[in-house]
Amino acid sequence: MVPRLPGGLLQLSQSLWDAQLILPHVSVRNFGIRSLNPPKPSRFNNHPDLPILESTSTAALARKANSLPLRTGAIGIKKGMTAIFDSESGKRIPCTVLQLDRVEVVSHKTRQQHGYYAVQVGAGWKHPRNVNNSLLGHFSANGISPKRHVFEFRVKDEAGLLPVGKSIQANWFQEGQYVDARSNTKGKGFAGVMKRHGFHGQDRSHGVSLTHRSMGSAGPSQGGGSRVYPGKKMAGRMGNIQNTVQNLKILKVDAESGIVVVSGAVSGPKGCVVRIQDAIKKPWPEVASTETASEAATAA
Repeated sequence: MVPRLPGGLLQLSQSLWDAQLILPHVSVRNFGIRSLNPPKPSRFNNHPDLPILESTSTAALARKANSLPLRTGAIGIKKGMTAIFDSESGKRIPCTVLQLDRVEVVSHKTRQQHGYYAVQVGAGWKHPRNVNNSLLGHFSANGISPKRHVFEFRVKDEAGLLPVGKSIQANWFQEGQYVDARSNTKGKGFAGVMKRHGFHGQDRSHGVSLTHRSMGSAGPSQGGGSRVYPGKKMAGRMGNIQNTVQNLKILKVDAESGIVVVSGAVSGPKGCVVRIQDAIKKPWPEVASTETASEAATAA
């Protein structure tokens, strides 16, 4: 005999079934862990005219089209800081001296093979016996002498790809244009929380003893999971991280000596490697074409 439900349970199950048919979008489940920060509707991302965010490589390149430079950058060595006196305004302008040493194009990165456009640039010189076989084969295949420093510079499209072996001189940049300088900051070693993150320290009284420069409690107790949250500001190694200083104006260019003088300070100690490229937040410099500028730089 087939078992049957009692009358009360049968009516209850029937009413729940009818409710699901009438309101299919209403979830019956009302238990579980609720989010502390549920998503809130915003008037900025809720509009019928907004384009659909595509995940294709073509759409990704199109989104970055306005923020990628048209030309490649160059590799410079920080020689130190000085100052230039402006006779027109009567002001003393602090500046940083960068020197370009045998900067050449090593290879290309294309969208068909690598998914994006970039120019691989090398600077300096390195003895072949101090270069591993894979990198030495990479240089020899392109007919380039081993370089001490090798970096990539993203460009917008294939028009910014310079021929392999082209030399990039200091006059690749123009006086008055703006560049972005990317380098590593000075390494400070192991530092406490007051020096590294600007903590004010603990009291000098009220029972505090020998822990005036300590950070104190590292995490909450039972209510916060009895753990230290990821990303907690603590003592550790300070400095030696990549930093980009944007919108530096080029004051002087000396093509013979390979000197580029930029206004302001650039991160890093003397002798560090600095990558300079056209500023993305300023208008692009007026250059006829990439090949013409490269030929002019080589001729100079």
